[in-house]
Amino acid sequence: MQTTPVVSIVDDDLAVRRALGSLVRSLGWEARLFESAEAFLASGEAAVTTCLISDIRMSGMSGIEMHERLVAQGAAPATIFVSAYPTPALHARATGNGALVLLQKPYQVSAMTHWLSVALGNP
Repeated sequence: MQTTPVVSIVDDDLAVRRALGSLVRSLGWEARLFESAEAFLASGEAAVTTCLISDIRMSGMSGIEMHERLVAQGAAPATIFVSAYPTPALHARATGNGALVLLQKPYQVSAMTHWLSVALGNP
């Protein structure tokens, strides 16, 4: 029995969370929304998350720190980072730790759709 992939979206901007959630659902996948890295980690949803989309700069724990914690626990799903302020060092840290990509905000919907397809094995 095949289950619907779960995409967890972690972003402290409500409008971004809702927009990404709508995109994910329009593609036929399940979207779960979290306002912070701490909320995502406390939820226990990492165990069922197929793909994680996370902003990097958030109040509290950053997306990178959250991902590093998941990697250390052996529970890091395929991860897409987004940031309005990407730097080469940030890109290297994100992808060096196993993330698929760091997309610069604002990004094209086609770019997000592509990376979601890669993450979920539907290129």
